Amino acid sequence: MTNSKAETIVVTGAAGLLGAAVARKLKDRGDDVIAIDRTGGHSIDGLEVIRCDLTEIHRLHELTRKGVSAIIHCGAYSGPMVARDEPYSMVQVNIVGTANMLEIARIHQARRFVFCSSTSAYGHIALPEGGRIGEDSPLKPESLYGASKVASEYLVESYAKQYGVDGVSARISWVYGPRRTTDCVIRTMLTDALRQRPTRMPFGSDFHRQFIHIDDAANGLIRALDAPTLPRRTYNITGGSRVTFSQIAEIVRAVVPEADIQLQAGPDCLDESQGLFDISAAQRDLGYSPQVSLEAGIERYAAWLRQQSTTTGG
Repeated sequence: MTNSKAETIVVTGAAGLLGAAVARKLKDRGDDVIAIDRTGGHSIDGLEVIRCDLTEIHRLHELTRKGVSAIIHCGAYSGPMVARDEPYSMVQVNIVGTANMLEIARIHQARRFVFCSSTSAYGHIALPEGGRIGEDSPLKPESLYGASKVASEYLVESYAKQYGVDGVSARISWVYGPRRTTDCVIRTMLTDALRQRPTRMPFGSDFHRQFIHIDDAANGLIRALDAPTLPRRTYNITGGSRVTFSQIAEIVRAVVPEADIQLQAGPDCLDESQGLFDISAAQRDLGYSPQVSLEAGIERYAAWLRQQSTTTGG
């Protein structure tokens, strides 16, 4: 993807998995990126990440005082397993932080605001008869994290209606791949296999999850940024597949033959049971299609983990 005219784009959560990938891609195509993160104060692949918390509204105004063209808002607690015992902080960062960034977009008349939402907004949702789960399906989050995404989506939609901020929410499924260090079943299986440890899980053999490779997730957000028009305010962005943990284990064994993985039946108590999401709207309106198959993505992730182990001596 290329952009014919360089822009000044704010990327929040730029030290995190998805924010860093988005910021790198924008920088590589020539945009001026204001990369912020509460754990900033360093560089990632040559990109300076500025330390700034999403709740620090005056600091946000200071960093954007010269104006911004657009915002990709990835900054947040990044999953239902994160900050489970800090509900107040979850609300402040995930909801108030989104409101703060929307204010920046409103004041500077940014041409586009892209919010990184999550399929956790749906909660438990079964596959409708004869179809897939579309964006207009009911939102019934099962976690405060999911609820924070729903609340933020409504903020994005309200700012669009009341203030003319051209915002869009991308409901992204489970992201995996290089630089993911938080809980992830793919990471666990690969790390155990590479360290010659057995993987034993008391659930998951029949539990489905929809993964998306980090490159596809970042490209989906940038497609939402670049789309000339937005026929709707929400889009599903997934890797296009729905697999059980047993199927993931088979792929891991193909990549790392010595993998010793045993799973038992049952759901993941920290995740929702969800049918296959429909990504046809994103394909039609944003030009998005996943490019990295699960097999290729897991192989890339394993290569990165091997490299990290060699580099760190772990």
